[in-house]
Amino acid sequence: MKRTVILDTNVLLHDPSSLFSFPGARLVIPITVIAEIDKFKKGVGEVSRNAREASRQIDELRRQGSLTQGVKMPEGGLLVVAGAGEKVIFPEGLSPSVADDCILAIGLQHKAPKGWAKLFVTMDVNMRIKAGAYGLEATGFEDRRVQVDSLFQGYHLIQVPAGWIDEFFAKGFLDMEENSGLHPNEGVVLQDADRPERTALGVFHNPPSRLHLLRIEEAGLGVKPRNLGQHFALHFLLDEKIQLVTLAGRAGTGKTLLALAAGLSQVLDEESPYRRMVVSRPVFPMGKELGFLPGSLDDKLGPWMAPIHDNLEQLLDGMSEKGRKGGQKLTEQKLRQSGALEVEPLSYIRGRSLPRQYFIVDEAQNLTPHEVKTIITRAGNGTKVVLTGDPEQIDNPYVDAQSNGLSYVIDRFRDQPVAAHATLSKGERSKLAGLAADLL
Repeated sequence: MKRTVILDTNVLLHDPSSLFSFPGARLVIPITVIAEIDKFKKGVGEVSRNAREASRQIDELRRQGSLTQGVKMPEGGLLVVAGAGEKVIFPEGLSPSVADDCILAIGLQHKAPKGWAKLFVTMDVNMRIKAGAYGLEATGFEDRRVQVDSLFQGYHLIQVPAGWIDEFFAKGFLDMEENSGLHPNEGVVLQDADRPERTALGVFHNPPSRLHLLRIEEAGLGVKPRNLGQHFALHFLLDEKIQLVTLAGRAGTGKTLLALAAGLSQVLDEESPYRRMVVSRPVFPMGKELGFLPGSLDDKLGPWMAPIHDNLEQLLDGMSEKGRKGGQKLTEQKLRQSGALEVEPLSYIRGRSLPRQYFIVDEAQNLTPHEVKTIITRAGNGTKVVLTGDPEQIDNPYVDAQSNGLSYVIDRFRDQPVAAHATLSKGERSKLAGLAADLL
């Protein structure tokens, strides 16, 4: 069916390339959207960069002819800017002083060609509700959205006949069928069909199509896995062949602590392939200047990086450098002075190249797909990237559980042999924290 697609401002601010995501459609941009983009373009954050890119792309298309009459799109269809020089009629309940109402009114008033369906695309839930109330069909922007309910969990339960688990422990591996449906580096729980309490853990590798026994591993620094998800997570974090690890789970499941422990234990190893561990998290909003707080850069970063410092303090507390510097206590300050540790905001990551780094990005659910692409493309030779976060706990108003960068990477990389994912579901911070996560 032919479609007239009316685009909201937030779609372009989320992804400027959304202009080209509706091939063959009549794409309508209300004039108010152009004015809103202009307000956002002067900043230094990702939203401002997206606003400038959207303006440039629309300007390139404008050179073909009149936007009010419509210009041809590269993939077919037309781009039309609506509402310019028109008298806009505002239905009861909509106000000309509210930008969202202006966009909706222009969309309602715009006449689609005969036989064409009209669709309003917005990432604002309230705008979809309002559009529906006025009889305009509305939907979210789906191009980079993933289905949270079916999001890759990172491990699979398989029931096997009696004797398979004994063979698995004896050989250390099991050959699997090529069409097993498992993803590279996916965790597997083998369960004896006759004795369900008897299980074995493995990791699937392809090629060859083989399940390898997962040995109990430690991260060092006194950290051991306490549950199923942590066993898989720790294996992925310590495996040098896996270059990208994503860890998702609610607060208190140990995502950040495991990542830091695994990274530190490898960086401090004299034979480590990594030169240093770099730890970062979004200073929200990403790209905002750090001039609002007094003091040095470390002073300004303090409130944002406090969760990282807390975890590092927990890991290093009581640990001594055996064989190093007369057994002095190892501290975060000493690690940073020696160059083994770097803690910085993501605001300064653009343009850098990071070879042989153990690079941890905490709270990655607050990143957009474009931001997470920028981060991963910083990885040089020998670098491992670890993204941790909770897709259900998002502070960024421009993304949600379906469109955030962490969920996007989990979905897109699940078939790549260089990547692995683990979902952590059991809280280990404390009994109180676990009850709060369940009950509140």
